[in-house]
Amino acid sequence: MVYLTRRERFNAAHRLYNNQWSEEKNREVFGKCANENFHGHNFELFVTVKGEVDPETGFVVNAHHLSKVIKQEIVEKLDHMNLNKDVDFLEGILPSSENIVIAIWKKLEVLLDDCQLHCIKLIETENIYVEYFG
Repeated sequence: MVYLTRRERFNAAHRLYNNQWSEEKNREVFGKCANENFHGHNFELFVTVKGEVDPETGFVVNAHHLSKVIKQEIVEKLDHMNLNKDVDFLEGILPSSENIVIAIWKKLEVLLDDCQLHCIKLIETENIYVEYFG
């Protein structure tokens, strides 16, 4: 089994806020991330796929194709967007990094038929990142 990882970057804003809670509880749990005017991050996204090497191409997956799918279906929909308001596949979801990687996984999983997803890693800040293995 060989693993291949593609890195992409995007900038986006979000607000962590649970509408079922009071303003005070939201501030207590989410701190500055509950700011009503949102806040932004320079995200780094790592998509790792796995599979056997095709003897004809020498590839697990065509990296150009993988890059194109990630850019069209994920990055272009997230970059310079408000994750709470602008992204169809995050609608109704609290856009924490944990929920974002799950949503990205679900979106990519059905689009990649020539390899298998292994991990989605999302770096939110230099000190925080999440990984999802499906």
